[in-house]
Amino acid sequence: MRIRSLGVIDDAVVELSPGFTAVTGETGAGKTMVVTSLGLLLGGRADPALVRIGAKAAVVEGRIALRPGSSATLRAEEAGAELDEGALLVSRTVSAEGRSRAFLGGRSVPVGVLSELADELVAVHGQTDQQGLLRPARQREALDRYAGDAVAGPLAKYAGAYRRLRAVAVELEELITRARERAQEADLLRFGLDEIAAVEPLPGEDAELAAEAERLGHAEALASAAAVAHAALAGNPEDPESVDATTLVAGAHRALDAVRSHDPALAALAERIGEVAILLGDVAGELAGYADDLDADPLRLAAVEERRAALTALTRKYGEDISAVLAWAQEGAARLTELDGDDDRIEQLTAERDGLRDELSVLAQELTDARTEAAARFAEAVTAELASLAMPHARVSFSVSQSEDPEGVAVGGRTVAYGPTGADEVELLLAPHPGAPPRPIAKGASGGELSRVMLAVEVVFAGTDPVPTYLFDEVDAGVGGKAAVEIGRRLAKLAKSAQVVVVTHLPQVAAFADRQLLVEKTNDGTVTRSGVTVLEGEDRVRELSRMLAGQEDSETARAHAEELLATARADG
Repeated sequence: MRIRSLGVIDDAVVELSPGFTAVTGETGAGKTMVVTSLGLLLGGRADPALVRIGAKAAVVEGRIALRPGSSATLRAEEAGAELDEGALLVSRTVSAEGRSRAFLGGRSVPVGVLSELADELVAVHGQTDQQGLLRPARQREALDRYAGDAVAGPLAKYAGAYRRLRAVAVELEELITRARERAQEADLLRFGLDEIAAVEPLPGEDAELAAEAERLGHAEALASAAAVAHAALAGNPEDPESVDATTLVAGAHRALDAVRSHDPALAALAERIGEVAILLGDVAGELAGYADDLDADPLRLAAVEERRAALTALTRKYGEDISAVLAWAQEGAARLTELDGDDDRIEQLTAERDGLRDELSVLAQELTDARTEAAARFAEAVTAELASLAMPHARVSFSVSQSEDPEGVAVGGRTVAYGPTGADEVELLLAPHPGAPPRPIAKGASGGELSRVMLAVEVVFAGTDPVPTYLFDEVDAGVGGKAAVEIGRRLAKLAKSAQVVVVTHLPQVAAFADRQLLVEKTNDGTVTRSGVTVLEGEDRVRELSRMLAGQEDSETARAHAEELLATARADG
């Protein structure tokens, strides 16, 4: 990591060992800023108070090696990040005004993406961070992870059944609570469909009747006009002296026809006049037929108007014309079928709900059995680790219990509450000495004991599903002597399967590190690039001597420091 303008750190580079790295230095030298920097890279809260006074922004850049095909690698690629030879370049900037920006593999990303990666990459244990494992929900997750496939299999089935049950319950509740509304809607639909069925409208009937009503309403005027037109074309039989169009056109045709052979142009005109004569005869005949067929019956007009009124009553309620009314009837019939089928749907959903609850009961019992068995093994393993951490009489156990709930599922002959992860309430208990009752670790452990319990838990986890990196920020506070040596030894053991970074004041812990980093302030109170150094050989002995006795040149402290290093090397 490269850290710039963060707290007391002006500009420093921190290279962490693949194994166990111990970060040491005087109180207030800036060791915790290393932890803070890593927290920022992994989506931690951006606090503008962290920005060094006088600087515009604090910047942390890191290079994180990823396992090919890991979920962290896939998530980074989904975010558009590009890997650099299997490593991920991460950058986080926090301005003095509180603005924060994150970059992942050269791409700007939301800070939340870094937080998602954090769960896959680093387990942080600090004076406040370790409180996460004190929550029962986190303890249940820890136990499930330790149990492996014995819990993962039934839990996956349980989760699927639980999600389906929630969906069924929501739909069932909606159907039942809306029963009155649906009944009212069904009644309105039935009324409308019955009203339309009683009239039996035909497609386009309203337009046809409108035209007929218009014709019947003006029958007398139409008949008179047809008679006048017919007389003008074909003559009036009551007036032999009258001149009509047919007679006149016939005379014109005869006149031209007599001389047509002398001029082709005139012959063509004679042909056209002949066509006019034929057309006039056809129109005159149709006018005579129209007059004969015209229905001036007032009873028929009354019947048409009555039918139109019935159709208008439908279009006023159900559509702008009869076609729209018929479309409404078709849709209404389909909706009524759906509403009438709700009772069947309620019956089906009720049966499915009961079946799912029975399935959840079986799966919840499997989860309880698997967790109880894994809890015994986990507690035994953690207890054994505590014996190596100078807590030989401490006993760790898990409480796997359920709460009564009449609306719950049947587990172990009882009806208990259930949730998305089963019916179990899991809590880690500690009895620190013989005769002490097991109590939740948050209440039954002192600060030093709690630190050792957390370390023991992580050591046990490391053998099953190791997190790539573990970060411990002074979790050895309140511990000393033999217990401190054992903590160093267990951290070294954890580092065989994962990267371990520890900020510590204890030389007994630092001696077991594969690499020791010293954080030093300059005379002006800042940590510069040269202020974070890798200690080797004589320099490391001097730092351990200072940590032991506060005196780098004390012969006794030096001898003790060399002895600690020799012990650590022998264990390795």
